[in-house]
Amino acid sequence: MLNLTYDNIVKSQKIQGNVIRRTPLEISRTFSQMLGSQVYLKSECLQKTGSFKVRGAYAKIATLSAEEKRKGVIAASAGNHAQGVAFASSLEKIPCTIVMPVTASPAKVAATRAYGANVVLHGTIYDESWSKAQELSKSTGAKIIHAFDDENVIAAQGVIGLEIMQDLPNVDEIYVPIGGGGLAAGVLSAVKSKKPHVKVIGIQSSAFPAMKKSFDSGKLETVKGQRTIADGISVKKPGELTFKIIDELIDDIVLVDDSQIVKAMFLLMERAKIVVEPAGAVSLAYLLDKKPARGKKIVPILSGGNVDMYLLGQIVAKGLTEMGRMVKIFIVLTDKPGALKEVIDVISSLSVNIVEVAHDRLSSNIPAGTAGVTLSLETENPKHAERLIANLKQRSIMFKIVT
Repeated sequence: MLNLTYDNIVKSQKIQGNVIRRTPLEISRTFSQMLGSQVYLKSECLQKTGSFKVRGAYAKIATLSAEEKRKGVIAASAGNHAQGVAFASSLEKIPCTIVMPVTASPAKVAATRAYGANVVLHGTIYDESWSKAQELSKSTGAKIIHAFDDENVIAAQGVIGLEIMQDLPNVDEIYVPIGGGGLAAGVLSAVKSKKPHVKVIGIQSSAFPAMKKSFDSGKLETVKGQRTIADGISVKKPGELTFKIIDELIDDIVLVDDSQIVKAMFLLMERAKIVVEPAGAVSLAYLLDKKPARGKKIVPILSGGNVDMYLLGQIVAKGLTEMGRMVKIFIVLTDKPGALKEVIDVISSLSVNIVEVAHDRLSSNIPAGTAGVTLSLETENPKHAERLIANLKQRSIMFKIVT
């Protein structure tokens, strides 16, 4: 029997108190202009431990009995819930074990250990780590802190919905990432209780559309899943409690792919100066791609900011390419002084920035007496890139576009 009520969410807000940060809800002029609506970013990526997950972890652990705290806690997570549970456990000074997939971001593993947790690496996705956590819980007596399918956790995530309504009473639409569904279920429980007219849309990765598939069929579904950069919402099967709430209250569930996520992450860094992880950027990714009805007050929830630094470098490069602002070309030149300078002079005359130059004289496909040169070039926009390509062709410079 589901006992989650609006009062439970209000109570959780009091429990979180000053321990959990009230994250900002700020209008973005850039995204507002792009979408033709007033876009307010709810930046849970600025939360302690870098994700909304700490809300549910702390609220659950703070209400455990003395005996439960003595035996410690255990959780399964790809990273954000792990850090939330580890942080909350350190505040309560109780033993903590976290089971993480072997594919988890090294940065997230290191951060979890830094909070004092014992990290066990097992499985390649969350579901496999979850099975291992259940096994360890039975053998040790440690209390399982579920990442999403728990009423206390859901209520705690619902506080985000309270904050949005308190900071923006006339909100029209809220867009929320969905993995297992704890965040969406909490926000829905809060918002629909007081403002049922507010539209709440859930966003999933097209690689793991478990909640979308369940919502469409009306029953819990399991997906195999595919490769995606959005590991934080890579869940094969939604929670039973979360599905009940979401199935009843949500307006719709939609999907985004990795290319859309990359674009959103890139723009958040460049325009809003905010670093958001892939799973945390899916709400804005959907809005930027689909551009819903104009003239609304819209809130995309940026659920987390714990992104691997190596991935971040790729996001910048791929983001520039996706937006037509990075062109990579390959040229075979006569291996003599001044040959490359002629090409560079053409490029420089168009105010194109040369990011990288790579020479190759030894590969088998490079004829003797020549040199292969790969140039990575930064342009202002796609039209600028088109002018560059046209100019190179006019000068009879033989080249091949790599990306």
